[in-house]
Amino acid sequence: MLLEQFRSFYARHYPDDMEKQIEYFSIFGGLGKEIDIDKPLEELIVSEILDNYGQLHNALWGLLLDESQYARLLYVLATGDRRLFKAFNRAGFNNKNGGVAIDFLQNNHILEIQHSREKNPRETHPNQKLKREDARHRISHKMRFTKPFIRFWFYFIYPHAREIEQGIYENVIKRFQMHQHSYTSLVFEELSELLLDYYTRDEEILTSGSYWDANVEIDLLAITKTQKIYVGECKWTNHKINKKELHKLYDKCTRLEISPTKILFFSKRGFSKELLGMQSPTLSLYSAEDFSILLKNISSADIKEGFLTL
Repeated sequence: MLLEQFRSFYARHYPDDMEKQIEYFSIFGGLGKEIDIDKPLEELIVSEILDNYGQLHNALWGLLLDESQYARLLYVLATGDRRLFKAFNRAGFNNKNGGVAIDFLQNNHILEIQHSREKNPRETHPNQKLKREDARHRISHKMRFTKPFIRFWFYFIYPHAREIEQGIYENVIKRFQMHQHSYTSLVFEELSELLLDYYTRDEEILTSGSYWDANVEIDLLAITKTQKIYVGECKWTNHKINKKELHKLYDKCTRLEISPTKILFFSKRGFSKELLGMQSPTLSLYSAEDFSILLKNISSADIKEGFLTL
């Protein structure tokens, strides 16, 4: 679904470069509305979202059947690490009514689940007495938004609803400017997974996606039927990735007790000369422009309708 939305956004706007495509898609992706991408993002947020707050609010609340507790849960998931048990606690849910809410949001195609691949410590160390923190640790799945625009709404718009209703936009824009890079990072990670899938399309992937447990998080970890292991990290910042990040990733692999077949880095602004010189069959580097491969053979037929009717 994300690939379809990414292609649709491009076919509708044809931005000049992939950095712009990713940044603007991370906000307006899935909305299905044509925007003027030659304008700055802050200006578009005002004219296309804040000035149309009432219509967008009503359309989104229609999807949620006016259930304010669902909106609260979506806000927590949008702004947190998306782990279910933690989100339930922050949003004031228990496991039972939280499960009902998640089922509703999944059935209405607002969220989709990312299953944890963490193994229970009791399985990995059946005859060993566990530390108290390991014994208490609960493996938690994560949720992700099916459309970037919905996550953007609950990340930036929902917390300032009262101000926006009064025509006060300053704090929304300030919050966006402060958190734009960290917000876009998740969309970039999800798109990087699509790029990894593209380059491993001839192999049978047994499991892929982000990996997390109590101690380690890796942006991308894919394992093939032939036991090849692909490990990737994604950085949506204005800094080039250097050799230090490679050492950090090797350290994570050591802690997970895995030996990667290939390491992949995905970067907004490219890589240091030293890291570029280290490219090999076991190290691949991808910058924003490399994501254009996901738009191969695109046409007007790729344009899809949005989910809101305004």
